[in-house]
Amino acid sequence: MTCPIRNRFRPFCALLFVLLFPRPLAAQEVEPAMETLVPPTPAAQRLESTAHRTRLRETSLVRNVAFRNVGPTVMSGRVVDLDVRPDDPTHFYVAFASGGLWKTTNNGQSFTPLFDDQAVMTLGDIAVDWAHGETIWVGTGENNSSRSSYAGTGIYRSTDGGRTWEHLGLAETHRTGRIVLHPEDPNTVWVAAAGHLYSPNPERGVYKTTDGGKTWRKTLFVNDDTGAIDLVLDPTNPAVLYAAMWERSRRAWNFVEGGEGSGIYKSTDGGETWTRLTTTGSGFPTGPNVGRIGLAVYPGDPNIVYALLDNYNRRPPEEVEEPPALTRDMLRTMTREAFLDLKDEDLETFLRENDFPEKYTAAEVKRRVREGQIEPVALVWYLEDANARLFDTPVIGAEVYRSDDGGRTWRRTHEDYIDGLYNSYGYYFGEIRVAPETPERIYILGVPILRSDDGGRTWTNINGENVHVDHHALWVSDRRPGHLIVGNDGGVNISYDDGTTWAKVNTIPVGQFYDVAVDEATPYHVYGGLQDNGVWVGPSTYEHSLGWHSTGDYPYDGLLGGDGMQVAVDTRDNETVYTGFQFGNYFRINRRTGERRRIGPQHELGERPPRFNWETPVHLSRHNQDILYLGANRLYRSLDRGETFEPISDDLTRGGRPGDVPYGTLTTIDESPRRFGLLYTGSDDGLVHVSRDGGFSWTRISDALPQHLWVAHVEASNHADGRVYVALNGYRWDHFDPYLYRSDDYGQTWTRLGTDLPREPVNVVVEDPANEDVLYVGTDHGVYVSLDRGSSFMLMDHNLPYVPVHDLEIQAREKDLVVGTHGRSIFIASIEHVQQLTPALRAEPLHLFTLDEVTHRERWGERRAVWAEYDEPEIELPYYARQAGLVTIRVRTEDGLLLREMTDEAEAGLNYPAYDLTVDPDRAGDFNARQTEEGAKKLKPAGNGKIYLLPGTYTVVLSMGDATAEGKLTVKEPRRR
Repeated sequence: MTCPIRNRFRPFCALLFVLLFPRPLAAQEVEPAMETLVPPTPAAQRLESTAHRTRLRETSLVRNVAFRNVGPTVMSGRVVDLDVRPDDPTHFYVAFASGGLWKTTNNGQSFTPLFDDQAVMTLGDIAVDWAHGETIWVGTGENNSSRSSYAGTGIYRSTDGGRTWEHLGLAETHRTGRIVLHPEDPNTVWVAAAGHLYSPNPERGVYKTTDGGKTWRKTLFVNDDTGAIDLVLDPTNPAVLYAAMWERSRRAWNFVEGGEGSGIYKSTDGGETWTRLTTTGSGFPTGPNVGRIGLAVYPGDPNIVYALLDNYNRRPPEEVEEPPALTRDMLRTMTREAFLDLKDEDLETFLRENDFPEKYTAAEVKRRVREGQIEPVALVWYLEDANARLFDTPVIGAEVYRSDDGGRTWRRTHEDYIDGLYNSYGYYFGEIRVAPETPERIYILGVPILRSDDGGRTWTNINGENVHVDHHALWVSDRRPGHLIVGNDGGVNISYDDGTTWAKVNTIPVGQFYDVAVDEATPYHVYGGLQDNGVWVGPSTYEHSLGWHSTGDYPYDGLLGGDGMQVAVDTRDNETVYTGFQFGNYFRINRRTGERRRIGPQHELGERPPRFNWETPVHLSRHNQDILYLGANRLYRSLDRGETFEPISDDLTRGGRPGDVPYGTLTTIDESPRRFGLLYTGSDDGLVHVSRDGGFSWTRISDALPQHLWVAHVEASNHADGRVYVALNGYRWDHFDPYLYRSDDYGQTWTRLGTDLPREPVNVVVEDPANEDVLYVGTDHGVYVSLDRGSSFMLMDHNLPYVPVHDLEIQAREKDLVVGTHGRSIFIASIEHVQQLTPALRAEPLHLFTLDEVTHRERWGERRAVWAEYDEPEIELPYYARQAGLVTIRVRTEDGLLLREMTDEAEAGLNYPAYDLTVDPDRAGDFNARQTEEGAKKLKPAGNGKIYLLPGTYTVVLSMGDATAEGKLTVKEPRRR
């Protein structure tokens, strides 16, 4: 959410904060009804999709195609919770927003994933019962209400260290604010349920179970928009609990971050009944602008309760000694006559202080007003674009309140504002902790992490130089003062000196990508934009290693800060990169020289500014890579590598809606790789357009498609001029059905595809460049493949967890599918054999694919050093089997001598048994007996006792029943120096 603190990114930070955090609407400005135009998907249907996903795996012909994780991981991703063993803090669990659950028993030197195969791996809170066998409770669904925070499917429990899990209900709550365990009774648990994010629902509030999750009772409920976001227990009396209720309503175009339903409640009977504490006269704010609340109880005196409030009331205007002669508020209602009477020097001061281009002088602007070309309010429009309505009167933001009487009365701990912690995006944070040794030491989490040593009167920033700046979880030791573990958008950090110094724990392969791209270098590079962690580039051949800790040479490089967005690479030099951060802030970067130039369309005075989506789409023409397309609410084109832009369309959206989130924006662009100027666009409000003449004319082609869904992706075909694919997404309505369509006539008519896909929103569809029948789809839970142009799909998940997949890219030369996940970084799979799965090949009972050549090594079976492992080669023998069964594999010389025989239990589809290039010992003698020529090489055991093939050409024969298939295996001579 924030700009990284690296020095090279700091010039963008001020602009970034302005663009990121729009001025919130006051209560009276909000639309009277936040209607739901698309119905949310029932939880029961979503849970059934888990079994559906399993069926698509069991019948998949491509389930053995392996993915490999290529990072990067050093920047990590958003942590939502930590749970640490009290008597051994080297043993703890980390819950990621979309990266799953991880466990370490060695203080973060290594981690094990525990939740990768469940219905969802997007988490909100965890709780571990250390006293009763280390039972793990997991609440799914992120409690942070950001653009890419995913809904869960309720509560899960493991009693065997995370090996197996039991689903315990509450699936319709979607998002878990907190899980609280009874300290003595393992069957009593309370859950704070935040509820749906994008739709109202009654399944929210505080729930309680007394039978270990078999049944739940909702004991605290306010209304369909108010959920429970935090819940704390009196550590000396489990009958006393405090709950923070939060009213919020989000739609794609607007976010109401607070409401009358927000407040603090108390129970003195174990959560059976509740009393509202924050009433008029309590000292705690009430009303429509009370936002998210975090809670903490001091264990030494449980009457001391702290609350961290996101206060959306406006700050009173600051008093200035000499108010400016001209302000935006004045211009909003100023007449032409009054404007023309302004002093030129006052108008000139306003123009220069607000960074208007130099061509807009006082004289020139007055001329335009005088001639009726513009109205005075146009100066305001020019500055206040739809991307971020500047908060000219900012909200109060973060406040800390303290009660010394168990919540009956409250007082604010500080006189001044806590600036720079929340600004207007406190919905993303809300955590507060109190040190167990003194009630005067408290910690609050936001853009930095702050510590107070005087009960909240003053604050110290303890954000270290190697610590990310967006914080969501904090553990404070009750045995060693100053021992902290913090979780943030950059992973996990550990401190032993109360935040003076920090160690970064970055061995977990987590990364939240929005977009990925590739170039044509050898080896090729992968690029990607990440949530809150900038834009990175690295080699596609990367294999995870800690060796860079000693060399300082991490193979990935950061290109830009902020929230990393889409990437386009000029493959003529593989050095020129177009990328940016949120809301249309794009740059042309030369990776070799480091040159960076800001690019983008510039509106004129009198025009409404472009509306840019959070993830503004860009597209580099395949026909001429000097041509760059960039989408706002209109489509812009540059013919000179981004130096200048011109609009080539009118508004291609429904025109926007009132709200504090940019809406009515383009989300996806594609140009046909077959025809220059055949362009498609899609918008966040459900419109798809086509231009067949380079943007001179446009046709709306989405009227026959489902309405009001987010157009996630358009894909122009590699194989037919009129063919185009569209993926629609209902995530922002809490609607999770898959929507995938194909047109073969430029969008005049549509065919629905993927009707056998599970209820998982589709984020991207890619057509194979070599086989027009093959499609790849990325959903909120994985990758699916179709071999029949979308009529049916199968799951492709070997080594790929059930993580949200935001983007797919194909490197055609290398036949690689690159997968950008929003949780577990980047994966790559070879699709060479998938591309060959034509109907004719699939009809064969057995088919052996071409085998890669192997270069012989004299060190096979030997050690490089005394204590090293043996060097043992291994190759795959890729084959297709029409049905499952036992396959016999024989390796023979060219003249038919059998050297090795083995079997493989084939699955229907692609199979990849490993072969270690060895010869059966009892066959070596027959081979050596044939080597009669002088100097002929003979087979002999290596240092590990195994016998390896010599350089030569061999025949590999597969047989299953009456079916056979064969191919050549070449072992090349090693290159001699």
